[in-house]
Amino acid sequence: MPIKRAAAYVRVSTDDQLEYSPDSQVNKIKEYAQHNNIIILDEFIFLDEGISGRKAEKRPAFMKMIALAKTSPKPFDMILVWKYSRFARSRQDSIVYKSMLRKQCGIDVISISEQIGENKTSILIEAILEAMDEYYSINLAEEVKRGMNEKFSRGGVVSQPPFGYRMGNNVFIPNEETAPVVRMIFENYIAGLEIRKIAMKLNNMGIRSTKGNLFENRTIEYILTNPTYIGKLRRNPNGHEKSDRFHQSLNTVIVDGKHEPLISEELYMMANERIKEQKQNYIHYTQQKTTDYMLRGLCRCSDCGSTLVQAVKGTSLQCHKYAKGQCKTSHSITISKMNEAVVNKIKNDIDNYDVSFPSPKNSATKTENINEALLRKEYQKLERVKKAFEEKIDSIEEYKMNKLRIQSRISALESAIPQQKQDKMVAGFNIKVKRILDIIMSDAISENDKNTMLRQIISHIIFDRKNMTIQIVYLSPL
Repeated sequence: MPIKRAAAYVRVSTDDQLEYSPDSQVNKIKEYAQHNNIIILDEFIFLDEGISGRKAEKRPAFMKMIALAKTSPKPFDMILVWKYSRFARSRQDSIVYKSMLRKQCGIDVISISEQIGENKTSILIEAILEAMDEYYSINLAEEVKRGMNEKFSRGGVVSQPPFGYRMGNNVFIPNEETAPVVRMIFENYIAGLEIRKIAMKLNNMGIRSTKGNLFENRTIEYILTNPTYIGKLRRNPNGHEKSDRFHQSLNTVIVDGKHEPLISEELYMMANERIKEQKQNYIHYTQQKTTDYMLRGLCRCSDCGSTLVQAVKGTSLQCHKYAKGQCKTSHSITISKMNEAVVNKIKNDIDNYDVSFPSPKNSATKTENINEALLRKEYQKLERVKKAFEEKIDSIEEYKMNKLRIQSRISALESAIPQQKQDKMVAGFNIKVKRILDIIMSDAISENDKNTMLRQIISHIIFDRKNMTIQIVYLSPL
C-alpha cells in the first residue's frame, strides 16, 4: 500500500467539555495514521483551541490549512479529523470546503471515529452526521444564552469586569489601582472638562485601558454611560448589536448587581445629563456629511503622523488622534489656508527643485538598470537614518555622518546613470507637476478630481502647526 500524506485538524471550543482534549485528538489521529500507512508531519497539524466551529473565517488555523491545501503541488492527500463536527458545525461551511478540497485540490476530509465507507450510502450518512452536529451546535448556543440570561436576571455576572473592577468570586470587586481613576473621570467631566481632554490627561498620566490601550473619546464616553459603576448590570438578551456601541438599545435590560458601586447615582445622572445636552447641541454637526476637499487623506500631523481630517463643520483640518485624545498637539488649520499653502509650496519646490521623495516601495524589476536598483536602496537608507534621528535613536552628529556617507554613495550611483536619462526623468517630473498644478488651480473641476490629480505626484504632506510649516513628500520619478 503506497504511503499517503495527511494534515491533522483539531478544534476544541469552550463548550466541548465532553470531547477529547487537543492532545488526545492528535494522539488518536496519529494512531489512525500509523495503522493506515499515512504520514503526518508536525508542520501539518493545525489546532484551533477555544474557538467555535460555527464560522470558518473565525478559525485562523483552519483558514491557514485551507490556504496551504490550495498550493501546488498539494502538500497532503487528506485531512484527518477526530469527528466531522471538528471540521465544521455549519452544513454550509462543510459542503463548501469539502467540495472545494475534493474537486479543486484532490484532498478528502476523513473522520477517524466515524467510518462511513466509500459507497453512495455514505454520502447520506455523512450528511445526517453533519446535520446532527449543526443541530447540536445551535441548540447548545440557545441553551447557553438562556442560562446566561437567567443568571443575569438574578444579578449574576455573565461578562468580563469593566475598567475599575476585577473579577472576584462570581462578582465584580473594585480594583484598588483603577477604581479611583473611574471616580476621577466622572468628577472631571462634571467639573466641565471635555471628554477629549480627560482622555489626554489619562494618557499623559500613563494610565491605560483594561486591554492596555490608550484612552480615546469613545473609551471615556463608554465609562461615563456604564451603569455598572452605580451597582447595576446591563445586557441585551438578544445579543450585542454592532451598531449599539454604548448599549443604548431599547432591548438592553438593566438589573441590580451584587457588586459595590464606585460612584453615586447622583454623580452618574449628572454626567449622563451633560452628555445628553452636548449631543443635542451638536446633533446638526454630527448628522452633517463630510464633503470632498482637495487635500483629503494627504495631510499628516508632524507630531504623531496621523492623518488630518475634517473638523469644525468641514471648514478646518485637525489631527485624527488629537480629536480622539491620543495626540498632545493640536494641528488645527482651515482648509482654505492649507490649500493655499500647498499650492505655493509646490510652486516654490518646482522652481528651486527642492523636492523630497519617499523611499521607493517597489523593488527593481528585471529590466531596470542595476544602478537604479542600488539607488533606490540608498534612498531607503537615507529615510531610515532620518527617522532614527527624529525618534532620537541617533544623535545629530551620528545623523550628519550617516547622511553624508549615504549621500556620497547616491552621488556616485547617480553619476553612473546616463545623464540624458536623468535629465529626461527630471524634466518629465517638472512638466507633470506644472500640468497638475494648472489643473488644481482651476474652478472647473471638482475637489475630488483635484485630490485624484495630486495623488499622482504627492505621497503625503507633513504639517507642523507649531512652526506653521509644511513639507511635501513627492512620489519618486525613479
